Amino acid sequence: MQRLTRQQMLVLIALTVIWGFNWPIMKLGVTGFPPLTFRAVCFAIALPAMWLGLRLMKVPLALPRQDWGQMVRLSLVNCLAWHACIVLAVGQLSSGRAAVLGYTMPIFSAVMGALMFGERLTGRAMAAVAATGLGVLLLLWNEASHMAGKPAGVLLALVAAAFWALGTQIWRRHTIAAPTLALTFWMLALTGPILAVLATLFEHDRWVAPSPSVWFALLYNGLLVIAVAQSAWQFLSRVLPPVASSISVMMIPILGVFSGAWLLNETLLWQDWSAVALIVLSVLLVLVPSKPEPQA
Repeated sequence: MQRLTRQQMLVLIALTVIWGFNWPIMKLGVTGFPPLTFRAVCFAIALPAMWLGLRLMKVPLALPRQDWGQMVRLSLVNCLAWHACIVLAVGQLSSGRAAVLGYTMPIFSAVMGALMFGERLTGRAMAAVAATGLGVLLLLWNEASHMAGKPAGVLLALVAAAFWALGTQIWRRHTIAAPTLALTFWMLALTGPILAVLATLFEHDRWVAPSPSVWFALLYNGLLVIAVAQSAWQFLSRVLPPVASSISVMMIPILGVFSGAWLLNETLLWQDWSAVALIVLSVLLVLVPSKPEPQA
């Protein structure tokens, strides 16, 4: 595994805070408001802000023609599938449990890396994946009876996690010679119109004027979650090994669970506290370097 630099650690902390608090905020946004429409409006807010930021930073946005096919594939797997599936899942599940299901991603990522890309899993990586899986099971324990009546929400969250894991693996291996921020912008720019079309087709009869709380959730998601945190994640997942980058963000669902308890009055049980300890252990296993082997 790889030791994080100070810059990477600061990016990880910012990503954890923004994404962690977003789960109850997103739940607030899709309560009484169509979920696909919510996400499409978030993209409409994020894209102009991100474009302006990239122009001020003088990041080149031009891509060679031969790279657009790969860009479209990255967008579909790494962005569209995750955003569409997870926002639908949040509309059907509690915010904390949707976060936990979405963050089964490290398990999918480790398995896909080994089966599809021939990655070798170290003992510490396998222990981290096992600890993460056990933590997820503990967090879902008390919710099993509630989720049994909402299989679509559970399935959507797991599908979102699987696509996110696949997207992370593919993203690390792309060959497009362009800045990470530019690629992130184009992934979002290709995803936004598709979400708008899906929202128009399936939710136009439920369109209503956003309430003040929904506007807050829209602005938080558009400006921070998509424009800022999405770029931070693409940076981390590009510079760190897939398992390390995947499990390093496992503090996010913990923050999602506890912020949901704080903001939405969701009850915390002993399973939540036990899962916290296991997930913290998994993060330490992949981020704290082991002692180097002595040279012969």
